[in-house]
Amino acid sequence: MSERRAYLDRGIGETRGVVTLDGRPERLLIRRDDDEPRLRLGARLIARVTSLEPALGTAFLDLGAGAEAILPFKPDARPVRGQSIEIEIRGEPRRGKLAQARAIGPAEGAPRLIAAPDVLADLEALSHGARLVEGAAARQVADEAEAEALEVLHPLPGGGQIAIEPTRALTAIDVDLSDRKGGDAKRVTRQANLAALGMAGRLLRLKGLGGIVVIDLVGRGHDGNALLAAARAAFGPDNPGVAIGPVGRFGTMELSLPRRIRPLAERLCRDDGALSDDTLARRLIRRLQAEAVAQPGARLAAVCAPGVAAAAAPLGALLAEQIGARFSITADPGRARDSLDVGQAR
Repeated sequence: MSERRAYLDRGIGETRGVVTLDGRPERLLIRRDDDEPRLRLGARLIARVTSLEPALGTAFLDLGAGAEAILPFKPDARPVRGQSIEIEIRGEPRRGKLAQARAIGPAEGAPRLIAAPDVLADLEALSHGARLVEGAAARQVADEAEAEALEVLHPLPGGGQIAIEPTRALTAIDVDLSDRKGGDAKRVTRQANLAALGMAGRLLRLKGLGGIVVIDLVGRGHDGNALLAAARAAFGPDNPGVAIGPVGRFGTMELSLPRRIRPLAERLCRDDGALSDDTLARRLIRRLQAEAVAQPGARLAAVCAPGVAAAAAPLGALLAEQIGARFSITADPGRARDSLDVGQAR
């Protein structure tokens, strides 16, 4: 039976929540103090309809404070321009796309936030009430979850790997088994595909990926019924909204998964795929925190690229309130962006 556990890492200007499935990260929730709470999954608001696209069955909403969302509607439930509606965010914004809302009912007044989602409540729901772990253990699990969410290649138990690569149109998953020689090749291939489906479900939830997913299975002559049953089990936690197709003639399986949270790669990386200055700055601050605990009273020094140093400045002010002004952050123009040096000051 699968076991889920919950971890909460309270950082400087950021809270990270992790749910693990059988010891591996399955969900990673990131809440930053400068996030717009109106756009978080589960937020409830009063919104105003600003325009309609009847041909698309879509209304555009003003959520206040410059935030926007879209509201899909059916012909018999068409809203009116200028109308106030109580809504819930059902899909966070992603690159090039607005947040998606669900209508709750009529409302009055200007756009405003009614209730923002609570990370503790989200963790409890996603982990089915598992005991919460905090402190150093939670930070380590959150760091590992962050790293795994950004990987492309993931090893399969027993050999082989899967590659997960999102594109503008869909997410492609390739199952690869390097060694299929011998009399047990069919059994090994079958086990690899079944394991890949289970791992794909966990990893897509961790990465925050949804929409159309195409899985290129390994081998041929697949047991369609067994694979379909395995896919239903693997993606069951993503319901409602999951649709799974049969194995096609080319050995692929297609799925449609609901898009709910912003993809983790978009949160942590720039458009070119490199870690953002903000993400690197938060890693730098966490290292300073760790050194402050390991070396009580010592003066600490951090050296990083200029963009990272600029992003770390406001976080450093918050860190100083916690450990005192016993550290410095120096910008080095010649340093690589991902090179973070933290140690005792000389």
